[in-house]
Amino acid sequence: MFASLADANDDFLQRLGLSSALRVGGLFLILGVMMFFDRAMLAMGNILFVIGLTLIIGLQKTALFFARKQKIKGSAAFGGGIILILLKWSLIGFVIELYGIFVLFGDFFATIGGFAGNIPVVGPYIERVLTTASGGRRNAELPV
Repeated sequence: MFASLADANDDFLQRLGLSSALRVGGLFLILGVMMFFDRAMLAMGNILFVIGLTLIIGLQKTALFFARKQKIKGSAAFGGGIILILLKWSLIGFVIELYGIFVLFGDFFATIGGFAGNIPVVGPYIERVLTTASGGRRNAELPV
């Protein structure tokens, strides 16, 4: 099944990152927005999101992804948004963080739109919006 114990451990960490950290982080972010930008919920969502991303693609690839020359503006906005949320400027921090997420992960939108296009009735509309939002860049230097 696994070539070595290290492969089994990597698989477990990826499942843990996807199943718990990213999903719970997303839930905390959504709840933080629904509770009128609750600072504690948004901060927990951000922390769990970064931990989940690190568990899925690894520490080195995460660091390289955020440190890329073309992603440095998005990394600064994302980090600045997290800092503003922690400094009790939740609404402004969240908006800046959303900009950072769009710059960092904008390349993924067309890929997600391709999968969403298979959803009956609303799929083509979702695909069109996500492809337009990404600027038509599909699989342009994804981190993984």
